[in-house]
Amino acid sequence: MSEATSDLGQGSTLRHSAVLGLGLHRASRVVPNAEIVDAIDSSDEWIQQRSGIIERRWATPEETVQAMSVSAAREALEDAGVLPGQVDCVIVATVSHMMQTPAVAAAVAHELGSNAAAFDISAACAGFCHGLALASDLVRAGSATHVLVIGVERLSDITDPHDRGTAFIFADGAGAAVVGPSDQPGIGPVVWGSDGEQYDLIRQKEDWREVVAAGSTSMPHLVMQGNAVFRWAAYTMAKIAEETLARTGISVDELDVFVPHQANMRIIDAMARSMKLPEHVTVARDIAHQGNASAASIPLALRQLVLDGEARSGDKALLIAFGAGLSYAAQVIRVP
Repeated sequence: MSEATSDLGQGSTLRHSAVLGLGLHRASRVVPNAEIVDAIDSSDEWIQQRSGIIERRWATPEETVQAMSVSAAREALEDAGVLPGQVDCVIVATVSHMMQTPAVAAAVAHELGSNAAAFDISAACAGFCHGLALASDLVRAGSATHVLVIGVERLSDITDPHDRGTAFIFADGAGAAVVGPSDQPGIGPVVWGSDGEQYDLIRQKEDWREVVAAGSTSMPHLVMQGNAVFRWAAYTMAKIAEETLARTGISVDELDVFVPHQANMRIIDAMARSMKLPEHVTVARDIAHQGNASAASIPLALRQLVLDGEARSGDKALLIAFGAGLSYAAQVIRVP
């Protein structure tokens, strides 16, 4: 029996993976708090105190999930110096692609000019970090050489403009990363999981079958128990951050950048305090002018830090995300 047959053709040596490039697409419509407040009987001051959001980005009709994904992906590929034909796999993290099947990833790959394997994942706001973990493992094991990971949302489609708990939070956009082989480790081990006991804290309000049975012409909306989510995230995610650093083998003092999910400025501040982040660590606060873009949140925030010169190539960045499920994922990466 040949060696290849005996081990099913699998090699025994894992290679290193890294993020090679980043890209973003911000939805083009800027929506200030003043445009939101009347529908929810609120004020700009209340929204900023509660969430830190000054304005958010909503998509135009032309900015579909596919269009925003392709836009962010092209920027990431150019940043990485990778051609579409070199991409072996496309992973799209989203909860707002309204087609149950086929996956929007396949359409994105085709529009880019790639015949790569393509699939969507649904892990809500933690989706991009889930996709990054999958991409890293694919590259390290040799199943792919270059993987395109996209987080994208059009949450304005499924947000109730009259819901005082959510109308001011959610936003639209896309962020992308190219993951490929590296001479040095560029993506640390993932710490991920879920807390299904808290399953109902963030959810789609109605089952699609209920919507059809009721003869409704509107889509199901997202609902959230904000106070409970805040308590869970601020406490639990700080511990996940500590576990991630421990598994990566670095201390909080060795971090350069912290990119938490942009859910709420108060949650970001609470996590930073709990982690005792040193002053030299740059903290992403993209939510102020973007809003909560769910799966797109982290790549949007990270790319912006790079563009603004606040994150430099080689910096160690802790990414940590959490969302409906309640699902979470975190890893340390080197900024491309």
